[in-house]
Amino acid sequence: MGAQASGPGRTGPTVRHSSPLREEPQAREPLRVPKRLTLRSGYGIGRLLLAVAGIAGLIGNYEYVLLFPTFAAYNVFTYFTVQSAIAAVVAFVLGAIVAFRQEKDPQWLDLFRAVVTTYILVSGFVFLTIVIQSSSRDYTIEVPWPSQVLHFYIPTIALLDWLTDTGKARLSWRFLRWVLPYPIAWGTFTFVRGSFVGWYPYFFLDPAQVSGPLETVLYCLIAVVLFLGIAAVLVATSRLSWRPRPHGDRASSVPN
Repeated sequence: MGAQASGPGRTGPTVRHSSPLREEPQAREPLRVPKRLTLRSGYGIGRLLLAVAGIAGLIGNYEYVLLFPTFAAYNVFTYFTVQSAIAAVVAFVLGAIVAFRQEKDPQWLDLFRAVVTTYILVSGFVFLTIVIQSSSRDYTIEVPWPSQVLHFYIPTIALLDWLTDTGKARLSWRFLRWVLPYPIAWGTFTFVRGSFVGWYPYFFLDPAQVSGPLETVLYCLIAVVLFLGIAAVLVATSRLSWRPRPHGDRASSVPN
């Protein structure tokens, strides 16, 4: 068979070459610029660290009291220091969350923070007084690291947090009426419980360790002055550091 030549009148099969499909250019994702650590975020990180320190102090304190076989471990939760420290951990976590999300604190948060800061500062003052007076009462009080954390370090740093925080709300002087109800309820419960179990968390509440009811009343009055005095300082500093908020922000106005 011979090869058939193609002439002028002949046309061979037409071969069409399909052009490659052009890919549409994909939109480039914008480069994500890492967020800078703002001062407000720094407060959030600091409060989380305080919460961790508070948890460590509470655990260490509980493990410390377990070393004393004559001490009932459940009594540790009746201490005002322990109860206020637990509340402080909650306040630190809430304060950190808000600090990461917004520039200004809501009023409810700073009301809670001020109450808790007052309580842990009073606890620190009272514990320091007990340690100082222990030498005159023929017994020595050890101050292990959990007690140092709960009574001294955390209250001091929490106070600095409050004083330097420019995002806190402006508190009303009416806030002072919310400071005493819980300590009064705690004191009432402690007196009633102590009369049944024969144990009190602090010496000045124990009738067997004071000269009489007048001494207990005196210590309680001093505690009331401490509660109201510290709370008043926190309110005053919140009002001094207050800055006007944008118009229309309901949380910017707090009744006096």
